[in-house]
Amino acid sequence: MLWNIDLHVHTNYSKDGAVPIEKVVTLCRQKGLHGVGVIDHNTIEGALKLKTSPIDGFSIIVGEEIDTSEGEIAGLFLKEWISPGLSPEETIDIIKQQGGLVYITHPFCRFRRSRLRLNALKRVVDRVDIIEVFNSRNIFHGDNKKACAFAKDNKKLMMVGSDAHIAYEYGKSYIRIPPFNSAEEFKRNLAGAEFVTRKAPLWVHLMTKWAKMTKGKL
Repeated sequence: MLWNIDLHVHTNYSKDGAVPIEKVVTLCRQKGLHGVGVIDHNTIEGALKLKTSPIDGFSIIVGEEIDTSEGEIAGLFLKEWISPGLSPEETIDIIKQQGGLVYITHPFCRFRRSRLRLNALKRVVDRVDIIEVFNSRNIFHGDNKKACAFAKDNKKLMMVGSDAHIAYEYGKSYIRIPPFNSAEEFKRNLAGAEFVTRKAPLWVHLMTKWAKMTKGKL
């Protein structure tokens, strides 16, 4: 049996996320997912809450999409929160110290000011574990193609994700992977994973802006 895992989702613990943490597992199961990687912006609080309330047959990967001094780097299989604002190198050091995996999300999306700067990516690429080669929120397919080419050129493991911020987006893109019990087993299995990819409609970006504007006001 293969697990369907969306490795790039956000919850209401992200400043622009709208999915209540208590609804994540039910929502994922409705979408046919067997697990999820929660990589909220600059926090692991929501992911840890899910992880500490285990549910049979469902896998929670604790992650964080971290604002470094030169753009975002995500860590997967984290145990502790990583402070934003550090250099890419310092951030990667801490991810590795925790036994986590370094995951570069949407590296060539032309509209995201938050993406890791290209000079920084080239500087740290030897220490990167995974490159996101399809992000459902990328508006132009060419940006995903650039990421795929970069991953292949640098012989990096590839992954896809929905980058979901609202319930509609969960499971838009996901991987189909053999079961795993650790970061290293996940990494080994990822090499042979299958990818399911679907673009999100443009209107989801407006919903993200709305979630960010109304956070704490509803």
